[in-house]
Amino acid sequence: MDKYHVKLTFDEPILGTVPKDPEIYSSYIAGKAAPPLDESKLNEELETVEHVEEKGWTGFHKKDDSPILYDYVIKGFFKDACSMLRRVTGSSSSKMKAHKKIIDGLVFVEPRQIPITVNGEVEVLERPLRAQTAQGERIALARSDTCPAGSTIEFDVVILGGVSQGVLTDWLDYGSMRGLGQWRNAGYGKFRYTIEKL
Repeated sequence: MDKYHVKLTFDEPILGTVPKDPEIYSSYIAGKAAPPLDESKLNEELETVEHVEEKGWTGFHKKDDSPILYDYVIKGFFKDACSMLRRVTGSSSSKMKAHKKIIDGLVFVEPRQIPITVNGEVEVLERPLRAQTAQGERIALARSDTCPAGSTIEFDVVILGGVSQGVLTDWLDYGSMRGLGQWRNAGYGKFRYTIEKL
C-alpha cells in the first residue's frame, strides 16, 4: 500500500458542478451515482446542497458554509485523465487494462469531504450554452459559482496496487492542462500540484 499527500492550487477559477436545487440533485445526480448512494449518504450529500430554486445554476457542496468537493470528484478526474492518456502512445496509462476497475477498487481518496480553501470570495460566472437541435441552434444561460484562482484543496491518495507514483503524477500533469470541475474545455479548473509520499 502506498499513500500520497496531494495539494492542488488552481491557476484558473474552478466552477461548481452541483445543481443548487436539492430536488434536481436528488432525482438526477444521486440517481446516476455509481455505485448508487445509500439513503444515509444521499441525505449527507443533500445536507451540503445549497437551496436555490433556479434552473441552470450550479455551485459547490458546502459544509459550515464553506465549499467542499467530495472524494469521488477526484476519482472521477483520475478516470478521465487515465482514459485520455491511454490514447497517448508510450504513456504509462496506455499500458493499463481495465483502468476504471483499478481506480474504483484500488485507489482511494481521503477525506470524503475535501475543503476548498478559497482565495478571496466565491463569485458567479454566467455564460451562454449553445446546442444544435433538430429545430436549429438553441441558446440557454448557465450560471455557476466559482472559486477564484489561487484557491487550494489538499487530500491523500491511498493506492493498494495497480497504479505507480509515475502514473499518478501523469494524471496530475494532465490536470494542469485539462482542469477540474465544470467547463474544463474553456480552461477553467487548471491547477498546479505538489505530491509527497507518506
